[in-house]
Amino acid sequence: MTKPIVVVTGGAGFIGSHAVDVLLEQGYLVRVIDNLVGGRESNLKQHQQNPDLVCEWRDIGLLEPDAAVFRGAKYVLHFAGIGDIVPSIECPVDYMLTNIQGTVRVLECARAAQVEKFVYAASSSCYGLAAVPTKEDHPIAPQYPYALSKYMGEQAAFHWHQVYRLPVNSIRIFNAYGTRVKTTGVYGAVFGVFFKQKLANKPFTVVGDGTQSRDFLYVTDVAKAFIAAATTERTGQVYNLGAGNPQSVNRLVELLGGEVVYIPKRPGEPDCTFADITKITTELGWKPTVSFEDGVKLMLAEIDCWKDAPLWEPDSIAKATATWFNFLENKECA
Repeated sequence: MTKPIVVVTGGAGFIGSHAVDVLLEQGYLVRVIDNLVGGRESNLKQHQQNPDLVCEWRDIGLLEPDAAVFRGAKYVLHFAGIGDIVPSIECPVDYMLTNIQGTVRVLECARAAQVEKFVYAASSSCYGLAAVPTKEDHPIAPQYPYALSKYMGEQAAFHWHQVYRLPVNSIRIFNAYGTRVKTTGVYGAVFGVFFKQKLANKPFTVVGDGTQSRDFLYVTDVAKAFIAAATTERTGQVYNLGAGNPQSVNRLVELLGGEVVYIPKRPGEPDCTFADITKITTELGWKPTVSFEDGVKLMLAEIDCWKDAPLWEPDSIAKATATWFNFLENKECA
């Protein structure tokens, strides 16, 4: 029997590479597209000799509809894109080009290949400062260009569903964490910041008072949700994806162990993210399996991966987030 083919864009990245792991374990042929700007070949090194994996190191913005990598594909999991809040405020055009126009390129390839399902990796940031727990019908209110670009990419996907009958589902990810999360680059996710600080025996830079909470979901659970959204007969659906069990920053500090220094709370950030996961658990039969405590342990086992990551301290964080405060704080006062 011929194995079904799945195209994973951004397949050398954080979530994408874990999706590749699960897909290969489940007997799929996997084709990865990644420009290696955010992804790393090392994330797939365990599959180097696996004939069921083919990788193309190219930019999604350069794809043509008849791209050979999509031929015969049954599913497309679209993770490729650029993230982070501050760079999106400073360079919004880059985000619009990659996260919207790049998505359109992938949609056209999927349409030409007549795939059975296109699953879009959306972001819960589209909800802005949301009421919790947050359902899929919550009003949309992006607070910064990254959030807007991801939402517009999602809208493009559903437009292709409406006009071209491309089977599409979208998953709005809340707070994914886990091994292989990005370790270099701009100031960003709390895990990358804290792990390097722990290695350097520096205090954890806690924003506000640390009581703010995030709906952290371990990355392997994220990957399995995307496969469930691809293999279901349901189409045209949006699913919120989290653990449904928010954890405070103070709880993370408690698990990591160390001193703390407090830095100013940032505008445009919610006090709590909390996905209502009723729809995805009911319709797709998916549920989270990795506890927050176990997930943190899995990451700590690989803490040396952060040895070359940038070390963020209060002064460098203040400098890196100056644009954030300038634009978003002014917006709140407008």
